[in-house]
Amino acid sequence: MSSTLIRRLLLALLVLGLLGAGIWWAKRTKPVAVLVTTIDQGRVESSIANTRAGTVEACMRTKLSATMGGRIEVLAVKEGDKVKKGQLLMKLWNDDQQAQSSLAMAQVETARKRVVEACTVAANAEREAERQTTLFKQGFISGSRDEQARSEAQARRAGCDAAKADVAQTQARVNATRVEQNRTVLYAPFAGTVAKIVGEVGEYSTPSPPGVPTPPAIDLIDDTCLYVRAPMDEVDAPKISAGQTVRISFDALPKQSFPGKVKRVAPYVSAVEKQARTVDIEATLDIAADKTSPRLLVGYSADVEVVLALRESVVRVPTSALQEGGRVLLAGADGTLQERKLKTGLANWEYTEVLEGLAAGDKVVTSLEREGVKPGAHFVVDEKQKK
Repeated sequence: MSSTLIRRLLLALLVLGLLGAGIWWAKRTKPVAVLVTTIDQGRVESSIANTRAGTVEACMRTKLSATMGGRIEVLAVKEGDKVKKGQLLMKLWNDDQQAQSSLAMAQVETARKRVVEACTVAANAEREAERQTTLFKQGFISGSRDEQARSEAQARRAGCDAAKADVAQTQARVNATRVEQNRTVLYAPFAGTVAKIVGEVGEYSTPSPPGVPTPPAIDLIDDTCLYVRAPMDEVDAPKISAGQTVRISFDALPKQSFPGKVKRVAPYVSAVEKQARTVDIEATLDIAADKTSPRLLVGYSADVEVVLALRESVVRVPTSALQEGGRVLLAGADGTLQERKLKTGLANWEYTEVLEGLAAGDKVVTSLEREGVKPGAHFVVDEKQKK
């Protein structure tokens, strides 16, 4: 065989080899790009959160209305005013009742003067009866005269007692008129802030009749004491008790959370929506002495996360890396994904405690939704993560 033929054969073999290598390279399985996270040690909590937005409430809030209807004569406050306990808020027209009160007080004064008159006469009659009795015993007058004097004294004393009873009766009438006047005025039952006023001077204010919701005349709140009311799923209710630690966040104060405590758990289930039965809890902020309490407004929406249990310095895996059955995909040193079954402990939406199956420093895949991410697949770390 000539050298020229040999060279042609070698060249043909080289071409075939390159062609085969190109076909293999084109058809080979490409490694999938994944996001990985390194297993570390830290805190893991078991917690539950409210199903719907909670609300900031005032410890004391009252919606005041006069117990009788009438024209508003005095509005002593305006919305936003700070008031003291017992301060006058609103007064209805009540000149007729004041006139009745004045008449009753005049009757009391008249009745008292009659007492003085009747009791003075009674005292004189009693002294005369005693004098007549002495004369009767000495034989100077007859027994009938003595009996007549004693009867007269008793009658005068009865008149004195009746006059005193008239005073009590007229005084009771004065008290009744005062009660009627109190039905036309509103006083602050506690110190607070006037949130809303319904009505203006000269308008007619009507109390709420039974079964007919009427806006209150004055809405008074004590904004120095606030708490958060939040609905929790009825399934979680048995896990919650007073005193448990919570984290409270407010839509009005984004990217902040505040520590607190469960104050109360409602003793009944709310079924406002048939498909969402909930149990209301009340939580209060627990602000340290060296920190300023956030300025909250009654009605703010809030979320409450109740901490059920806590573990410190434990091996943990991102909850997003867990697959059904407590499995994870481990980024193996040989460049392939390896499935591993874990034994887990406490868990929340962010981290899950690992009791067995992983150690600090292991790398697990968190981009489980990507196509081709499965056990045995070759992988490369996503370039975006490297940056």
